[in-house]
Amino acid sequence: MSSDRLLVVGLGNPGPGYAANRHNIGFMAVDAIAEHHGLGPYRSRFQGEAAEGTVSGRKVLILKPMTYMNNSGRAVAAAARFYKIEPEDMIVFHDELDLAAGKMRIKNGGGHAGHNGLRSIHAYVGADYGRVRLGIGHPGDKDRVTGHVLQDFAKADRIWLEPMLDAIGREFPYLVRGDGGAFMSKVALAVNPPKPKRPKPEDSNPPENSDGV
Repeated sequence: MSSDRLLVVGLGNPGPGYAANRHNIGFMAVDAIAEHHGLGPYRSRFQGEAAEGTVSGRKVLILKPMTYMNNSGRAVAAAARFYKIEPEDMIVFHDELDLAAGKMRIKNGGGHAGHNGLRSIHAYVGADYGRVRLGIGHPGDKDRVTGHVLQDFAKADRIWLEPMLDAIGREFPYLVRGDGGAFMSKVALAVNPPKPKRPKPEDSNPPENSDGV
């Protein structure tokens, strides 16, 4: 790692009208991290809202760009320049249409797959940053994608959304230490906990007392 500081970016759109949108799950994720680890308070910096602190012995800068999704790269580049942070020390949390709702995957480098926030970051800092892809599901028709991502999460989504965000915040130290596999496993377990084993039915014909009593 080239920097002692980790830049953790959540993607979304600013303002209360967008706050509960599926497109804003990146904001929700980094808010959960900040809350769990006492980072902050948020301050207006780098064309965004930024919160700082230390997690697992490493300095962490949380950034929520306030530039609107399509210009997210401006804020990311401003923070990266100020702290001399290279792309390999950046992690971006974002919504992912191509993953089922409640699924999460980690990816390093690669294309932006048409995501406008990632497209903007690519343009400013290149492609070699880490991403945490947070599944929101696909509406099934590309003409419905915009409406889908800019709609609020449904009440039914809470069953997976709340456990996922809580686990992202709680298990974030694994990601800081570079153990993405453990981070994914812990979050997946929180979203889909194992079902309790059914107790074995008791024997309906207990053995007779040998004394015949």
